[in-house]
Amino acid sequence: MEQIIKKIVFVFIFITFVSFNKKDFEEYYSITIKVNKLRNSKGVVQFALYNTEGSIPDEKYKRYYKKKVAPITKDSSTVVFTNLPEGKYAINILHDENENGKIDKGFILPKEGIGFSNYQSIGIRNRPKFSKASFLLNSDTVKEIKVIYF
Repeated sequence: MEQIIKKIVFVFIFITFVSFNKKDFEEYYSITIKVNKLRNSKGVVQFALYNTEGSIPDEKYKRYYKKKVAPITKDSSTVVFTNLPEGKYAINILHDENENGKIDKGFILPKEGIGFSNYQSIGIRNRPKFSKASFLLNSDTVKEIKVIYF
């Protein structure tokens, strides 16, 4: 009888231990993203959030982690991404003036405004990449992204 009780206790402890995993204790955070000084209030702003090395640039918006589209009010727009686990993230925004969901280009350069976290300018020597645009999310965060027009 004592052996059976020991086995039952062992199984109970094992099941209890296995049922709790790291995700049960993981904290989740939010990112509030703001863009100001849009050149006009036409269209919408597309906000793409990335969490993988090599995911940006993403001209066709196929490698994002999460994406939201928000209206423009008085040349500004804001979104909030919630329930994000701790980790590295990067932000890419598009002032999508014609609301077609993609970056419209002239000969080479975008016709609409774009922006990335941690970037104040974009050029041949300063091309967007995840390693530069990324930041560690370990608390609720507010990021203001500069919109760049060419």
